[in-house]
Amino acid sequence: MRMPALDYVPVANDTRPLFERLNRDCTCVTLDREALCAALEREAGNPDFCATLIRTRPHLFSNAPVFLSEAHVVAMLRAVRAIESVTRLPAYRDAVLSRSPEIARLDFGPRGAFMGYDFHLAHDRPRLIEINTNAAGAFLNALLARAQHACCEEMLTGLRRSEARDFDAAIARMFESEWRLQRKEGTPRRIAIADDRPEEQYFYPEFLLAQRFLAKHGMEAVIADAGKLRFERGGLLFDGRPIDLVYNRLVDFALERPEHAALRAAYLADAVVVTPNPRVHALFADKRNLALLSDPTPLRSWGVSAATLADLSAVPRTVLVAPENAQELWRERKKLFFKPAAGYGSKAVYRGDRMTKRVWGEIQRGQYVAQEYAAPSERVIDVDGAPAVRKTDLRLYVYDGEILLTAARLYQGQATNFRMPGSGFAPVFVI
Repeated sequence: MRMPALDYVPVANDTRPLFERLNRDCTCVTLDREALCAALEREAGNPDFCATLIRTRPHLFSNAPVFLSEAHVVAMLRAVRAIESVTRLPAYRDAVLSRSPEIARLDFGPRGAFMGYDFHLAHDRPRLIEINTNAAGAFLNALLARAQHACCEEMLTGLRRSEARDFDAAIARMFESEWRLQRKEGTPRRIAIADDRPEEQYFYPEFLLAQRFLAKHGMEAVIADAGKLRFERGGLLFDGRPIDLVYNRLVDFALERPEHAALRAAYLADAVVVTPNPRVHALFADKRNLALLSDPTPLRSWGVSAATLADLSAVPRTVLVAPENAQELWRERKKLFFKPAAGYGSKAVYRGDRMTKRVWGEIQRGQYVAQEYAAPSERVIDVDGAPAVRKTDLRLYVYDGEILLTAARLYQGQATNFRMPGSGFAPVFVI
């Protein structure tokens, strides 16, 4: 990796926290795009990978990293573990599953590959914005973190401590664990990385990286259009060959759409391991759950400890939008963010201070939650030689309460996107 001379010098007598100074003042470009392309092409086994798939997505990667304090990471991990401890409580599961699709009540064992916990660093403390199953970007971010050069001493420390170094072993263990939680022994022979029309998806490059990764660890993998899976003779097939495990990238979380009937039938028959599966989504990623996780009253009645309640304070107060609270929510809308209960990818989300009466009518007719607005932190970066401000989301990729990787997404506008110059995934370095 190219390692130029360090070119960021902190200002003397600056009393701001070091992470904040770096995020505001260190605008040097740290991404070595040549090294990143070489790594991507090597991992994908395709010398045209960058030319055909990465350069056509110019805002997939940002040029600059995001800095965090160790205390922030500890607080985020404590919040994750608090949430996961609550999801194991029978009372919580009863409350959630009673309003979930029937398919979510089946428990085959898997805990969910690549859980994504998304945070904003609001007022110097992390606030959990949402939880996602099948969180995108982990394979891409692992390579991104390795393609950085240091422009300050703090980055040198961050590079040495990066989780990306241990990523491969952790991911291999995760897939093996998901298999054994349902099948008890052995390893899957053939895995399907499944989505609708996968070649058309923005994150198709990651599917190719996942396919190669699994093959390197002795697990044959195919990228499958979920609508072309078949359930025949008691097994799930793709192109006429059996599938043992599905790495599920669908946003049809309960497998309800007609084109997913074969996958649904195989799952109901315990003929295939699916991760993440409908139960995991219902217990974690349905945004109505945030109303439970942010309300101390039911949590206390379920025996949640004071320490766990303190860690759960990272979840902004969230309520279900209902006729009985509609007037109050409209009055308080400027302090709120509105999200569909089954939403994903920042679709159909609205900041209350920018919401029209027409949109409010749609929200009342749909299943929405209103969440106390937690403003994202900001990162100053270099865009075409000039400083530019971008908002920051932080994502923990987690499996079974352990961090696989920490990453950030820089963006401009109301919600996370990969459209603006300077936007994209960014590595996180812990100070």
